[in-house]
Amino acid sequence: MTETEFKYGDSKWLDQPDHISKSQIKREMHALQALGEELVALSPAARAKVPLDEELVDALELADKLAKKREALRRHIQFIGRLMRTRDVEQIEQALAVMRNTKQAADKQFHRVEKWREKLLTNDDALTEFVAAYPDIEIQQLRLLIRQAKKEQEKEQPPKAYRELFQLIRPVIMDGENG
Repeated sequence: MTETEFKYGDSKWLDQPDHISKSQIKREMHALQALGEELVALSPAARAKVPLDEELVDALELADKLAKKREALRRHIQFIGRLMRTRDVEQIEQALAVMRNTKQAADKQFHRVEKWREKLLTNDDALTEFVAAYPDIEIQQLRLLIRQAKKEQEKEQPPKAYRELFQLIRPVIMDGENG
């Protein structure tokens, strides 16, 4: 053996294209475990929308039963991560991404409705702006609820009209975005 064979970085196995470092393997395992945690956090109805095989479904159902046993759940999530190593997780990741995007879109719509409600209650010109943007709204009902909500706020009463205003404008705004 010559001295050049042991120089740092000259190792033949490091230069091979199919070599994966131990750190890379650990990162991939932790990513699969995090994916497993995300699946455990889903409700059973949401989980049904994800393409899972029978063994994973059983493991996730058991994780639901272990929810109150912290250490057992941690070990079981590691087990789920181990199960996921032998599966093609691309479809699972895609289904979860679609769910995340759907939730983000719903949150955006909710915040948009809240902003309009606040704008309608604080700014008098907002009513004409809202009616121009969403002409399908019942204007008389809208004015009545705005007036009632303002009175409730002044008298510090429960926000009944405030909620009703939200319920009135929400479908109009969502239909306006979708249609």
